[in-house]
Amino acid sequence: CQQCSLDGSLPVVSKETHVIVPLVKQLDQNSWGSRIIEQDSTKIKLMVNSPATAVIGHYRLTVETNSTSGQFVSEHNSANDVYILFNPWCEDDVVFLHSEEERQEYVLNDVGIIYYGTMNQIGERTWDYGQFDEGILAACLFVLEKSGTPPSGWADPVNVVRVVSAMINSVDDHGVIEGNWSGNYSGGSFPTMWSGSVEILKEYHKNKGTPVKYGQCWVFGGVVTTVLRSLGIPCRTVTNFSSAHDTDVSLTTDVYLDNNLEPLEHLNSDSVWNFHVWNDCWMARPDLPPGNGGWQAVDATPQQTSQGTFRCGPASLTAIRYGQVYLKHDAAFVFAEVNSDKIYWQRNVDGTFSQIYDEKNIVGHFISTKAVGSDDRNDITNLYKHPEGSEQERIAVETACSYGTKAKAYSAPTAQDVSVHVTMEDDGPRMGDDAELTITLQNSSSENRTVNLHSQVSVMYYTGVHKATVKKDTTDIDLLPNEGKSALLTQQMQCRAVTACWVWY
Repeated sequence: CQQCSLDGSLPVVSKETHVIVPLVKQLDQNSWGSRIIEQDSTKIKLMVNSPATAVIGHYRLTVETNSTSGQFVSEHNSANDVYILFNPWCEDDVVFLHSEEERQEYVLNDVGIIYYGTMNQIGERTWDYGQFDEGILAACLFVLEKSGTPPSGWADPVNVVRVVSAMINSVDDHGVIEGNWSGNYSGGSFPTMWSGSVEILKEYHKNKGTPVKYGQCWVFGGVVTTVLRSLGIPCRTVTNFSSAHDTDVSLTTDVYLDNNLEPLEHLNSDSVWNFHVWNDCWMARPDLPPGNGGWQAVDATPQQTSQGTFRCGPASLTAIRYGQVYLKHDAAFVFAEVNSDKIYWQRNVDGTFSQIYDEKNIVGHFISTKAVGSDDRNDITNLYKHPEGSEQERIAVETACSYGTKAKAYSAPTAQDVSVHVTMEDDGPRMGDDAELTITLQNSSSENRTVNLHSQVSVMYYTGVHKATVKKDTTDIDLLPNEGKSALLTQQMQCRAVTACWVWY
């Protein structure tokens, strides 16, 4: 017989980390087994079958033989070690992907494109995934081992993805990459210096689990793609433009103002990033209701904890699209990233807050990934959300928010008969050029309206974190019934940071 034991663990037959492979006459695809396919006086050639549910990992192989001259057990030879991976070509595997073109792209392609910038100025960078480079598979399995999770759980891609999501960042488990958004990168590399995953993973493995400095979202996303493809899980790197960060599980992006409509910075922890990068991975989800298999969102950038650890996903894109945020894992957080409404709250005299305005189409635009078989950008926004403003999209938002901490936010506290639209010519602001914004007010009611328009231009990091206020303005505008008026705001752009304009009334 043959025996396989997971390297680095305490192998136990009952947990399927120590496998005794019997010699059988007929192989069963659902069980471990071997059968003789060729034999002479001194050699036996065997065909070995492993089930699609086998625990993935690095196995040490020994062979036991019995003959008239006695029993013999082979010595371990690392050249005979076996690596068991997920198999997207196998129909019985949970990660089975039926399209050969997609398997070539999402499993075998070792280079790719990661998108960044703004929704009006989408840039791209080439990323070397290098999942087949020498030493990378060993490094990826080392990441799993370093997590301290029991190998018996590595047969389930949901568990493996959650481990990888946690281990690619270093916040609470000494994972692969230390995130840094401070602008001070002394003692490490600028996040923008990385162009691939290979050097990062090899350095982490070589230094026995010392986090590599430094990374930001696109670095986390690129390394996740490498690790999951290396383990056999179809994966792609995804960029969401105007990506929200919900910090209080409200499923909304909230802005708090005082009674003078000045921002209350100590309460404004939610933000909208110019872009954010995460991953989609492909698998069935037998742990969820039917229809939720397929692409799953997973995010290794440390933003919020999930079951006490900085990780996110896998979250079914189908669940996100329909607002079913109660389905595991972390569908609520991803939903807010791509489809939350931005709501403005004003503090009342008694200290409570009232909703005074909301914006329904600010978050989640041009969700992008590299196209299959080409270097084109593939817009997959429709997989995450229904068309913006459609009845289905509004139902999804209301369904999701009914499970949030501000479930009554859709009670429409004030009349919505005056709309505000902010537009900018061409492709939006460019560094060094003046920015001209047109603010259009439209009174759709049959009565006169007086609008108190507050505008503020602020310098913000791409993560949506406020840096400094550049300009403020308050103007009263009278609108006749069904009248529209436009105002032009010109602001010089002399800073290198991204500049945004907040408008409310």
